[in-house]
Amino acid sequence: MRRLKDYLDFFSVTTEMLSGLMETALSKGGEYADIFFEYSTLTSYMLKDHKVQSAGSAVDYGVGIRVIKGEQTGYAYSESTEYDKMKNAALVAAAIADNPVARKGPANITEILTERYYPEGEPVIESDKIVEYLTRMDGKTSAEASNTMIMARFSYDKSLFFNSLGEMAYDEGPMSSLVLTCVFSKGRRYESVSASRSFRKGYEMFTEQLAEELASEVIERGKTLFSAKRIKGGQMPVVMGAGGSGILLHEAIGHTFEADFNRKGISIFSEKLGQKVCSEKINVVDDGTVPFNRGSINVDDEGVPGQKTYMVKDGILNSYLHDRISARHYGVKSTGNGRRESFRYYPIPRMRATYMENGDASKEDIIRSVKKGVYVDSFSNGQVQIGAGDFTFYVKSGFMIENGRLTYPIKDVNVIGNGPEALASIVEVADDLKIDNSSWICGKEQQCPVSCGMPTVLISSLSVGGE
Repeated sequence: MRRLKDYLDFFSVTTEMLSGLMETALSKGGEYADIFFEYSTLTSYMLKDHKVQSAGSAVDYGVGIRVIKGEQTGYAYSESTEYDKMKNAALVAAAIADNPVARKGPANITEILTERYYPEGEPVIESDKIVEYLTRMDGKTSAEASNTMIMARFSYDKSLFFNSLGEMAYDEGPMSSLVLTCVFSKGRRYESVSASRSFRKGYEMFTEQLAEELASEVIERGKTLFSAKRIKGGQMPVVMGAGGSGILLHEAIGHTFEADFNRKGISIFSEKLGQKVCSEKINVVDDGTVPFNRGSINVDDEGVPGQKTYMVKDGILNSYLHDRISARHYGVKSTGNGRRESFRYYPIPRMRATYMENGDASKEDIIRSVKKGVYVDSFSNGQVQIGAGDFTFYVKSGFMIENGRLTYPIKDVNVIGNGPEALASIVEVADDLKIDNSSWICGKEQQCPVSCGMPTVLISSLSVGGE
């Protein structure tokens, strides 16, 4: 347990202190308790008007203590790991339990060992190199764009978890993001385009290839927008492009599989576990094990190892996404989806990397099969009614499909529908799965980094809003 001792020393605690805090947390009759320590750093840089105009860094540190009794949760946190302050937090969390019968803490400690899907260690940030990189990247767009803004962010997180079952887990790792936004002009018309990448890596992520890739993507999309046309709306087939279309899978479908919504009867899928919900061609996955992926986790914030979970398997609703609370309710094991924004929040079921697996069709054959419809591959400003899954998404980029061909780019288009119905209306799935490695954030009560993806799919009919 040498490595575990390193984490205990880092947070200035001992196993004896943790046992004492657990006794306090359970002193009012709580059924379960856990303690979550976290240290995090964030460094950011912003380039605007062809020079780096701002840079900043922040450090956060603290501990959160949770006590559960039945459906009730008590939670308190401290920004200090001094024992008396942690004990006060444990007493506050314990107050949720109204049974005066105290419970004892665990007699033994079990260290949870996990696989690693990203590097450990706090990344070294060399400001001079970052400024030079952002300046070179700015030069790749300056001839085409009237204005450019680049954001670079580096974060690092280290955590230690202990619960009343005697389980102890720890993790650490970096995350870096690069966001490029360009404004293009043509006469009096302006168009803004953004692209980003984010991985669980350090500065090594910032390669010349990545700079070229983002610059080329933004410039090409900017040019396309000036030739885009508005279309007449109506019900029609919609081809969802590989990659970024996965955000619709995340928002309109993925949330309805999160177990807290199903446990509370909010989700349309609450009574459909084990039932067919779509074509047998479809497999929908939430995965915490994709190497270096923004949504991956070695261990979740409840000490459960990262894993790959099939929400839909061969068209059958196979599993919800569980934290410890919902897993206990359903009598199953947690799927490792207990996540929190920081030590100031208690964990809830959250997605990680959500995607649809490959089918056996080709993108070209899918497009050729559509007489009249739209092809869409980038979205923004989505609105989703979590539970029912009703959605409206604004299409940032797409094309008209006429007689099996992509003809002209389209603009000012919304796609409107219901997530579960859209899932059931997928009639073809291509073999070109792409994970979109943009800097996605999920905002369900708390903010958590996630990613998404999908292959090209054909939805037989959606409402497309236009003229």
